[in-house]
Amino acid sequence: MSWLNLSIQADASYAEALSEALLEQGALSVDMLDADADTPDEQAIFGEPGEPTSAVWQHNLVNALFESDSPVADILQACCTNLGILQMPPHKITSLEESDWVRQTQAQFDPIRISQRLWIVPTWHTAVDATAINIALDPGLAFGTGSHPTTRLCLRWLDANLQGGESVLDYGCGSGILAIAAMKLGAGSAIGVDVDAQAVQASIDNTKLNQVGAKFYLPEQATLTQYNIVVANILTNPLRALAPLLASTTQVGGRIVLSGVLGEQAEEVAKIYGQWFAMSPTVVEDGWACLSGTKK
Repeated sequence: MSWLNLSIQADASYAEALSEALLEQGALSVDMLDADADTPDEQAIFGEPGEPTSAVWQHNLVNALFESDSPVADILQACCTNLGILQMPPHKITSLEESDWVRQTQAQFDPIRISQRLWIVPTWHTAVDATAINIALDPGLAFGTGSHPTTRLCLRWLDANLQGGESVLDYGCGSGILAIAAMKLGAGSAIGVDVDAQAVQASIDNTKLNQVGAKFYLPEQATLTQYNIVVANILTNPLRALAPLLASTTQVGGRIVLSGVLGEQAEEVAKIYGQWFAMSPTVVEDGWACLSGTKK
């Protein structure tokens, strides 16, 4: 069996309405993605404190799945007409063959070596090195599997700099991977905060899987103090807005680690955080930057 996938470039003025109209016209599923992902225009929409938000991205990629005999082009035209969209948005229709999606997805995720002693291991794999520090983590709803350069950069920083016994705050925890890694690397305590309830639940599940004592909260549930190490692997715009908060939660002499920043944005972010921190040289991998500094 095969399906048809309709992929549409849609702006914020009609992306949600078009998604709903496609479902009403027989789409089996519809999802929306940020069409500007991994560019300087990437947009956070999840309500970071102090960050203006919207319900959808400014530029969206709407994907709709239909049965193979569906008149997809006619359906899109009807949806646009009903919504008063005068010009057909850019789109393409592709065939999607039946497959073992679970097996294919799993095949994309092998164990990832972060450093000499640190690995990320999906639960369906056996650890390559049983003597290493192995973090069990599966792809899921929350960001942070170790496959993205920003996650790897933060993990390597923790591996190289944790001495043992530190208190760690992971702001924008995603899957909880950084807080979990910190605990496995010897931190005395670690908490994670995320505005996405699904991310918080994923983090709680992952910390149980890894049998460590990290704690995870929504921002309104968290009572933040000051920490030896603060890590934030999010996006540039939230990092700008969160700078005073992240600085206030870092102890004098403590360290901050920031990623989710494109290389060309690093200088600007470093200048903002330089108000509170003596910034170290920036590390860049595959176009993504990791910044760190010591609280003055």
